Amino acid sequence: MDRPLLLALSTIFMAMQADAPAAAESSQSASASAPMKCETGPAHRTFGGTQWIVYSCDDQASMVVVSAHGNPASPFFFFLKPAGAAYSVSGEGTGDKKASDAAGDALAKMTPAKLAALLAETKGSAQ
Repeated sequence: MDRPLLLALSTIFMAMQADAPAAAESSQSASASAPMKCETGPAHRTFGGTQWIVYSCDDQASMVVVSAHGNPASPFFFFLKPAGAAYSVSGEGTGDKKASDAAGDALAKMTPAKLAALLAETKGSAQ
């Protein structure tokens, strides 16, 4: 995954966060308003029968899951963001919907322990 794509994904993620309710935004510190970078990793995984590349973000908890080269879901990415004891999963892209839906379902069904292990894997494979 090249750096310009990662920066673009980070920018998109920040824009998605800007859509959050004002009440949630007001509770964040000024430093939280800086663009989030999601460049730690990668970890290579299979979700829904297709290949994906996972990076963790500089908030130490969120992750970006990007379709790997040759994945029929391409171009597609998911954002995994902590939501209480679980993670919320959101995604965007224009590739094969069946492939992205299968991956999204697999991500949504991951246990908190498996998500924590995935997060740790991105940090352990940081280049």
